[in-house]
Amino acid sequence: MTSILRVLLTVAAIATGSAAAFAAASNMPTQYQLDPALKTASMADLRARVSEACTITQAKAQNVTEISLSRKCDCYAGRTMRSLSADEVQAYRDTGVFNDTARGKALAAIDSCKLQRPQL
Repeated sequence: MTSILRVLLTVAAIATGSAAAFAAASNMPTQYQLDPALKTASMADLRARVSEACTITQAKAQNVTEISLSRKCDCYAGRTMRSLSADEVQAYRDTGVFNDTARGKALAAIDSCKLQRPQL
């Protein structure tokens, strides 16, 4: 009986360790703090947040000023947010990042608005 208990405890320890390893390998930033305002933000506010995030990340990636990217990032944010389903918007509100299907739509908007794709 004690040998079965040892085996079960060993299996549980391995499973817990595996879950931690998978969480550590995820692409969600570890220092990320979800903004609670996302839950109640209007679509216009969400679009503005996406545009702002775009200008910041694209300016760093391209080594240019944020102002120079405002038109392209507005294009990106508008196209992306218009293309999302209600479920994809809700997933963005819940997590603060685009889910897999929304990410594909966002990448298409990046290409369409002639922005630089993120390095993966």
